[in-house]
Amino acid sequence: MTEAPDSTRPSARIGGRKQIVAWALWDFGATGLNAMVVTFVFSVYLTSAVGDDLPGAASPASWLGWALGLAGLVVALLAPVTGVWVDAPWRRRRVLAVLSALAVVLTAAMSQIRDDYHYLLPGLLLLAAASACNELATVPYNAMLRQLSTPQTSGQISGMGLGLGYLGSVVLLLIGYFGFIAGDGDTRGLLGIAAADGENIRAVMVLTAVWFGLFALPVLIAAPSEPRDPARERPGLGFFGGYRVLWSEIVSEWRRDHHVVYYLIASAVFRDGLTGIFAFGAVLGVNVYGISGADVLLFGVSASTIAAIGAVIGGLLDDRFGAKPVIVVSLASMIAVGSTLMVLDGPMAFWACGLALCLFIGPTLSAARTLMLRLSADGKEGVAFGLYTTTGRAVSFLAPVLFSVFIAIFGTDRAGMGGLLVVLAAGLLAMLAVRVPRTGESR
Repeated sequence: MTEAPDSTRPSARIGGRKQIVAWALWDFGATGLNAMVVTFVFSVYLTSAVGDDLPGAASPASWLGWALGLAGLVVALLAPVTGVWVDAPWRRRRVLAVLSALAVVLTAAMSQIRDDYHYLLPGLLLLAAASACNELATVPYNAMLRQLSTPQTSGQISGMGLGLGYLGSVVLLLIGYFGFIAGDGDTRGLLGIAAADGENIRAVMVLTAVWFGLFALPVLIAAPSEPRDPARERPGLGFFGGYRVLWSEIVSEWRRDHHVVYYLIASAVFRDGLTGIFAFGAVLGVNVYGISGADVLLFGVSASTIAAIGAVIGGLLDDRFGAKPVIVVSLASMIAVGSTLMVLDGPMAFWACGLALCLFIGPTLSAARTLMLRLSADGKEGVAFGLYTTTGRAVSFLAPVLFSVFIAIFGTDRAGMGGLLVVLAAGLLAMLAVRVPRTGESR
């Protein structure tokens, strides 16, 4: 079953090669920012250095959890109304520019967070705000995909963007590690920046801000633009007015095609499972399979590279066979690989199965984005991707909770993988119930 081309889309809206590359470069910068700020560098600096002498019983890691939870709440509340605002194509570049600029400024401000527990709260607030802006920016960014692609090319363009995103995180991580972080003693990295008071990490945050700013510029300059259409204007559309419009759009989509709503739910579940694989993979590697702490970063670089390759290949398969088959086969393969990993031991088993899992993450995320595009009505992609982001946040508790529950029930960290596989299996079953257009059908 494959998704049909929509012959009603105006060909004038299809972007040229330069616009497509400019669009993909934004992901190259944004994914790198997320890796440096949220996953590998700044969050670790806050919990292991800035907050290491925090008075009281609460640990810095718990405060980080609260900060990321706050960011998720902000995204869940604002993503739908952001989608309503960017339903008008001429607003997308402006909204993307504002959110990208905020993320750059907030990341640059992290360079002022010193190695002192008094800076923990401002550091966490900056991290939460930058993370929220970065994620909200994906709403207008993803909506631009329709302006850049045809139904026959949306898969490979989406895959190229996601692949470049993973590669961007690899390159930035390597520059940050070897240039600013590697080594011991008073100075770190090839640049020999002082480690005292976190100066080297603070310098990395400046690097990250400049990196994202540079790679965000091309799409802000070259993004496809359409003339303002007064017929699609919503005068006086404010914050609460946006939610009123959103509700009417949800009702309209439900009446048009129930399967759009079914897909939003299914994709939210399996995307949370994918997030859990990335979030807890390193923990399992160290605690269960015996890889060293020093090898975690190396595994992260390798995993991102493999995921990038998978995203590009998956994008090509998406255009050939359809997004749903790519998602279903990838999820089934991940469940098989994860189940195999649960009965194996040792670093080699983790590396082999872990990288195999990552090979299927890229195609799943890329196809999930294109299927959302193909299921959405023409001109309603802003609302669709706003809901896509919100539903993902709404179920973001599933993987962490089941990971912890399975460990508590079976008394071993290894069992946590079983909890993640249950989430992936639930998403797979939900996807099987989603009907997508057959060849020759028009939406």
